[in-house]
Amino acid sequence: MDTKERNDLIINIKRNLVGDPEAGIEGDPRLVMYADDELRTIIEKQIEQTGITLSFKDKPFVLNGVFDSIRGLGILDEIVRDPDITEIMINGHDSIFIEKAGKQYRYERQFESKSDLTRIITLFVQKAGRSVSEANPIVDTRLADGSRVNVVMPPVAIDGATVTIRRFPKVPMTVEKLLQYGSITPEVAEVLELLVRARFNIFVSGGTGSGKTTFLNALSNYIPKTERIITIEDSAELQIKTIPNIVRLETKVTTSKDAKEITIQDLIKSALRMRPDRVVVGEVRGAEAIDMLQAMNTGHDGSMSTGHANSTKDMLSRLETMVIRAADLPLEAVRQQIASAVDIIVQLSRLRDHTRKTVEIVEVLGYNRETRQIDINPIYQFIESDKTTVEKVDGTLTRTSNAFMNTEKLVHAGIYRKI
Repeated sequence: MDTKERNDLIINIKRNLVGDPEAGIEGDPRLVMYADDELRTIIEKQIEQTGITLSFKDKPFVLNGVFDSIRGLGILDEIVRDPDITEIMINGHDSIFIEKAGKQYRYERQFESKSDLTRIITLFVQKAGRSVSEANPIVDTRLADGSRVNVVMPPVAIDGATVTIRRFPKVPMTVEKLLQYGSITPEVAEVLELLVRARFNIFVSGGTGSGKTTFLNALSNYIPKTERIITIEDSAELQIKTIPNIVRLETKVTTSKDAKEITIQDLIKSALRMRPDRVVVGEVRGAEAIDMLQAMNTGHDGSMSTGHANSTKDMLSRLETMVIRAADLPLEAVRQQIASAVDIIVQLSRLRDHTRKTVEIVEVLGYNRETRQIDINPIYQFIESDKTTVEKVDGTLTRTSNAFMNTEKLVHAGIYRKI
């Protein structure tokens, strides 16, 4: 039985059970009352009644397909069962793409109809305590397994509801795994551990899909277990498992006039009253930048965050823009505040062969009054080797000849090793 035949069979069995008003088919209204095993038994009987002999491989596929379409998230349940899929891109009910090992593929199945996709979107958005509609067509949320979800509905999405799902490994990312993937070197891992232990304020910067949240997860493993950590995110993605004294905060979006929207800016202000040793913000991208910088400047050393930028200099420029938009401050004052708050920027990139690498690590030296710029000092840079090709990037993160200047925090932490 080919894919189309299996899909058609799943749709027909579901219609026979649930009903289809457009086709004049009445379903069993008691289905919602049945337990999961009872529903599976009913589906098995319905499969037998079709008279079609299914192979050992096809029968569970059809059974699960019908069950998921009635009780769960339909095709989406099937896709998320595959641990190798890292990204799911739904461009309307009849166009699904997935990413495996950094490469995109068109998925062989599609949703039954536009209304079927809308039902599934509404279901998982409501489970996460959020809402989506024509009046509120864009929403960021997450699935039960922690996957990050962005939904854009019509009329904004012209060709049908669009869903983009970024999946994260069930086992939290560690520095050891980053070493296995070749994202960093053992030497760099050791340096990063020293920087985290010495409470340097670190920004992880990178473009879309470069692995910023994953890298931040790995860095969190170096935070001493005796500290109190507050994490702040739009949608909870961080998987910090090594810290017992941790508080996880998530923004709240609402369309109700009576309910108050809770932003990252609100959560940062609240977190500072919770006596944190460090504040970890999933991503800074707006007015909350000024609050994050103030937190770094007021006794919360060792705080970490990520930002969307294509280079370390671009990250500083974006921070400037975010702060200026949030507060009417002179550019010089803004640059001074950024320079005194941020210690280290780690730049990530998704290279042309789809691998994710750490391409630069710089220290922020301070504000230069002569040039009126923020001075940075590149410590590590990714250098491509002679073996690199158009299809495959070969290279390593290499220590520059520049001396590491900000040694004060290292000394205060009792670390006298040269970086």
